[in-house]
Amino acid sequence: MSKTLHHGLLLLRVVSEHPQGLTVSELADAISVHRTVAHRLVRTLEAHQLCRRDHQRRIVLGTGLVSLAEPVQQDLRALARPVLDELAESTRATAHLLVREGDTKMRALMVVEPRGALVHVSFRPGQTHSIEQGSGGVAVLAHGPYREGERPEVTEARAQGYAVTTGEVIPAVTGVSAAVPSADGTAAASIGVSVFEYTDLGQLGTLVSRAARSLGELLD
Repeated sequence: MSKTLHHGLLLLRVVSEHPQGLTVSELADAISVHRTVAHRLVRTLEAHQLCRRDHQRRIVLGTGLVSLAEPVQQDLRALARPVLDELAESTRATAHLLVREGDTKMRALMVVEPRGALVHVSFRPGQTHSIEQGSGGVAVLAHGPYREGERPEVTEARAQGYAVTTGEVIPAVTGVSAAVPSADGTAAASIGVSVFEYTDLGQLGTLVSRAARSLGELLD
């Protein structure tokens, strides 16, 4: 593994977690390198527009990341957008598309917030969490065969066609998700909504399941 590349990527991740920006010294401490090394990394990333200095000379993400991110799962995002828009508006809740990363994680690929809602859950695309936590990961696991020792929520989701969890990814927030089926019978993504409260989770589950099936048909 290239230590320099590793530190550069680690630096970008740290900056992404601090939207207000960080000084070079703070970055050096965060990735455990000498200040001069952090300075060289920042200068290199600046040359590629992957980071920049704000008006306070703090390091923030650069616009070059936008062009890098644009092609990521482009077909999936293009097909999912109208499905998520409709789900967000019909439920008046934040809708999201999560994709599986390896065996242990789920990543938020798209987040669509409802227009005009007085209160709604908000979080950023790109965030990751354990596949064992949150309705999105539980839904994907439930789409597969029974596993010895699996969570009761996974077994229940397999029976009802959608998963429900509360407070596992965001405190006090309930997630309702369904796996996006593929032609080969597997699932590597889920569609869901996040709400503070909802009177009829069964109805919400039906809407989410319908959206997941719709996306699966579009992908096929």
